[in-house]
Amino acid sequence: CVPVSQFCPTKAEARRSAAKIALMNSVFNEHPSRRITDDFIEKSVSEALASFNGNREEADNPNTGIGAFRFMLESNKGKSMLEFQELMTVFQLLHWNGSLKAMRERQCSRQMALDWVNREQSVPGALSRELAATERELDEARLAGKELRFHKEKKDILLLAAGQLGSGHGSGH
Repeated sequence: CVPVSQFCPTKAEARRSAAKIALMNSVFNEHPSRRITDDFIEKSVSEALASFNGNREEADNPNTGIGAFRFMLESNKGKSMLEFQELMTVFQLLHWNGSLKAMRERQCSRQMALDWVNREQSVPGALSRELAATERELDEARLAGKELRFHKEKKDILLLAAGQLGSGHGSGH
């Protein structure tokens, strides 16, 4: 299995990596409104291990593809398959185009969140208003079948800022 943080040096490896993720995504296409549960996580990870001839240690190691898949599922317990698939799509795009590594190296999201913390301290309520507007935009884009990546990334940055400020600035979701 290709580790999540590994760059695929050949087209063949990239195709194999894409095929693995496509198989994992196919599970979600069957029931987009179904919620992620412990039982679902165990079943999905077992199927992924069987499909890719993986071993149990691989599923417990977040540095492997299947381990990262398990970690992402566990981090999203209670969410719908559609919500999880949207998150995975953004993650895949960021990973494949190198943005994820670059963002991690530059701590881009953290810096943007700090900018919002400063803005909130200067203009109380600005963060809550922007978060509410971003959630509306995300919902509108989702309903219209439009690209969600920008709205999702913006929401994540705003939630990170809200978390740094403490309680009272949450989104209510």
